[in-house]
Amino acid sequence: MGFRYAVRDRARSRGVAGYVRNLAGGEVEAAFEGEPDAVEAMVDFCRRGPRGAEVTEVDVDEAPPAGPAGFQVS
Repeated sequence: MGFRYAVRDRARSRGVAGYVRNLAGGEVEAAFEGEPDAVEAMVDFCRRGPRGAEVTEVDVDEAPPAGPAGFQVS
């Protein structure tokens, strides 16, 4: 399973809303909304990724909730 779909599955299992998508430069961008512990668990998961992933850096920016429904992969 690829990185984005692993993130989606993990987010859905934790009741976290948001999205994950590839960017033009090869980076991956994700946004998470939900209970603080669940969001922190998602950030921790992104730091290591699923088996076979190569994560070199994770930047975290906090922003006001946007209110997405569900979790989307783009």
